[in-house]
Amino acid sequence: MESNKYFYVRIRRKYERRRDCGVVFLRDEKAINETSRKYGNYCQAIANNILGNMQDVDECIDDTYFKLWNSIPPVRPRIFKVYLAKITRNIAFNMFEKRCTRKRGGGTIMEVLDELYECIPDENSVEHRVLEKELCAIIRDYVRNLSDRDADIFTCRYFYTESIDEIAAKFGLKKNNVSVILKRLRDKLANRLMKEEYLIS
Repeated sequence: MESNKYFYVRIRRKYERRRDCGVVFLRDEKAINETSRKYGNYCQAIANNILGNMQDVDECIDDTYFKLWNSIPPVRPRIFKVYLAKITRNIAFNMFEKRCTRKRGGGTIMEVLDELYECIPDENSVEHRVLEKELCAIIRDYVRNLSDRDADIFTCRYFYTESIDEIAAKFGLKKNNVSVILKRLRDKLANRLMKEEYLIS
C-alpha cells in the first residue's frame, strides 16, 4: 500500500508540473498569479540567498516572471520548478555582478564564489566563454555521479547558495561536517577538471 501511495504522489506531482507549464504555454492571464502563489516563496528564497536585499529580490522576481512569460512558448521545460529556479538564479547573479562592479558585497554569495574559485578559475577571456558550455556539462556529470546526499549538499550550496547553517540544519549535520564535505567535493571537482584538461595543475 505504501509503495502505491508513493507512486500516486509521484504521478500527481508530475501532472501538476505539466499543468503549471501548460498554463503559461497557453498564455493564460492567470499564469503569473498562479506561479507567484505556488512558487513565489521558493523564488524569493533563491534570490535572497544571492542578493540579500529585499528591494533587489523584488526586482529580481518581477524580472523572473517577465522572462518566464516571454520564454514559454517556445520553450516547454520538462520540470517547471527547476526551470523557474534557473531563471531566478541567473537573473539574481547578473544583478549581483552589476552591483559588485560598484561595490564588493558580502554574505553567503561571496563565500560561495570564493569557495568555487578554489577549483574554477576566474577568467573573462573569449576562450573561457567558449569553454563555459563544456564546463557546465562536466559539472552536471560530476554531480550526477555523486551519492544522493553529496549531490544534494553540493546543489544546496552552489546552486541555491544556501548557508552552511541552513545546510547543516537541513541534513542534520554539524556545521564543521558540512564544511569538510564541501571541501572534499570541491577537491574532487578540481581533480575531475584537471583530468578533463580544463584546469592545469
